[in-house]
Amino acid sequence: METKDILKKLDDFKSDIIDLESKLDISNKNRRLDELDSIVSNPSFWSSEDTKSVLEEQKNLRSIIAKYNSLCDSVNTLSEMLTLELNEFDLKDIIDEIESLDKSFDELKLNTFLNGEFDSSNAFIEIHSGAGGTESNDWANMLYRMYTRFFEKNDYKYEVISKNEGEEVGIKGVVLRVLGYYPFGYLKGETGVHRLVRISPFDSNSRRHTSFASVLVTPEIDKNLDVEIKDSDLKIDVYRSSGAGGQGVNTTDSAVRITHLPTGIVTSCQIERSQIKNKERALNMLKNKLFIMNQNAFNDKVKELKGEVMDVNFGSAVRSYVMCPYTLVKDTRSNYETSNVDKVLDGDIRDFLESYLKR
Repeated sequence: METKDILKKLDDFKSDIIDLESKLDISNKNRRLDELDSIVSNPSFWSSEDTKSVLEEQKNLRSIIAKYNSLCDSVNTLSEMLTLELNEFDLKDIIDEIESLDKSFDELKLNTFLNGEFDSSNAFIEIHSGAGGTESNDWANMLYRMYTRFFEKNDYKYEVISKNEGEEVGIKGVVLRVLGYYPFGYLKGETGVHRLVRISPFDSNSRRHTSFASVLVTPEIDKNLDVEIKDSDLKIDVYRSSGAGGQGVNTTDSAVRITHLPTGIVTSCQIERSQIKNKERALNMLKNKLFIMNQNAFNDKVKELKGEVMDVNFGSAVRSYVMCPYTLVKDTRSNYETSNVDKVLDGDIRDFLESYLKR
């Protein structure tokens, strides 16, 4: 790369910075961060109910602003260096820095896609096995592991709100609450049916089986929701929740499942020891879902937030994971694919998440 090419690249970077400043709305982000800093500095803040959400928003804003400022500083430094007399070693360092900046710009540009109404919200991710008993239950459990491995590797925090074990292996369903950097924005593309093709470990004849599981990602709306719920519209079931230790150790009848009869929406929680607290959390989850439905026309906004509503069967998958007769994971919407199935199932799904956002 010659000096004139480097100058051209720097000009491109400067144009990108102006574009990013506008799309990321940096001035408003700085203003909002100042507001949050003022809120956090108030001693009464630490006894409020909004502590976690405010700190999470503050952290996310600070991260975006820091990345943007770092890019600006790097481009300015490179521009100043080019005014000096440089030798070939200096030019090599500059070229290396430009390659690094290219990657940093690409990462920050992803944030311009995270501008939806609820993208910065915490997320609820639900995994449910499809028809097929043992096979589908095991596949749902594999997806559960895939997502939790992704969270652990990428500094997301999560908690298991409720979990329904399979009769023999795996799970029938699980609900997770995810916190971190734009959780709903990054995960919303996972909504849909996930299809697995493999030689079944449960088939004595080693035949190939196809299994399905559904994933639903919804935002946790962090504000007082004006949602009216009639007691007569609710069916509330209490069931046994397992504590630490397994084999029924520390079990209590504290888990709560709430069914909203008019819509058929079901939420459940078993994370708390108290039945009252589990009921409160399940009710808040229900309010979240009803808020989305009430605020927007079902076929428009819910489709936008949750993706296409699909049956858990053949021909409906948003992503296929093939382990036999060849290895391939392919997203049917972005067409992104990889042959490294094991790596994906071990939580390496960032490229799939980003390809969905970029599409």
